[in-house]
Amino acid sequence: MNRILDCIINKNTSFVPVWFMRQAGRYLPEFRKIREKNTNFIKLCLNPNLVKEITLQPIKRFDLDATIIFSDILMIPYALNQIVEFKKGSGPHLGNLELDKIINTNSNNFINKLLPVYEGIKKVKNETKDEALIGFVGAPWTLLVYMINKKSPKKDFNFNYITKDKVLVNELLKKLEETICLHINHQVKAGANIIQIFDSWAGLIPQKELFNYCFAPTSKIVKYVKSLKIPVICFPKGIGKNFKDFCSIVQPNCVSIDPEVDPKLIKKETNGIAIQGGIDPKILLEGNDQIKKTVQKYLQIFSGYPYVFNLGHGVLPETKPETIEYIIQIVRDQT
Repeated sequence: MNRILDCIINKNTSFVPVWFMRQAGRYLPEFRKIREKNTNFIKLCLNPNLVKEITLQPIKRFDLDATIIFSDILMIPYALNQIVEFKKGSGPHLGNLELDKIINTNSNNFINKLLPVYEGIKKVKNETKDEALIGFVGAPWTLLVYMINKKSPKKDFNFNYITKDKVLVNELLKKLEETICLHINHQVKAGANIIQIFDSWAGLIPQKELFNYCFAPTSKIVKYVKSLKIPVICFPKGIGKNFKDFCSIVQPNCVSIDPEVDPKLIKKETNGIAIQGGIDPKILLEGNDQIKKTVQKYLQIFSGYPYVFNLGHGVLPETKPETIEYIIQIVRDQT
């Protein structure tokens, strides 16, 4: 069995598996070459041959335990017929949300628009051996935020504005839950053997609303993934002290933590659920001494506990590939 599967399913603590969120991305010169020639990001995600090549780039460079398919959480709004564009320097921009058009998108049309994604997964599966193949989706809340806000909420977010139209929100959440499960099912059929759910903007939800917009909808997705006999990793970024309740209610196989989470506290509060990540990606821009100290800290804290080494978010574009190699070696030498 693959090391990550063994860790998060069987709670094996005899080793620490390692992979990195955004391990196929802008910090790799070979990725940048492809990206320069393929300026339309959505089209790039729909090119099975390039998806395979990009997904496998970090595996060819590094001793990793998993590969994660090169794609994007916003492929779901795209397949629901909302315009999605990525503009250099300003991230994603989405078109007007036409609820009727979205609600009336049938399953076949949705799947047909994403067939190249599944073809890319099949191609990767054919070329991987022992590595886990991670498929992923955005959580309902995070996708809803992008679809209503029409851009990243990083600099401009108003919770009351996003949730003011209760009919729209409820209809959209229902459709998202349905299509997220559909997308997961086809990723698994294509060869993904782990699913990660990214709730990148869970930290924007007021505490009193966390159950309605984070815990409850994500729980439905987790139950569905488990029904496919596939383990699921959840990443409710930014929920801080609410990780304990999240784990208790949602019950993923593994929870991914961000840098704001106290690793010692979360270890006590997750009731044996495997833990992934935690390290601030900015640490990778520091000198080797600081990097080693931080990596060893997390390895020590989670010694004897089912832990998947990762970052608390994606690899930053400024990161040197040699730094990733250095970290992997530290993990391998100590486990």
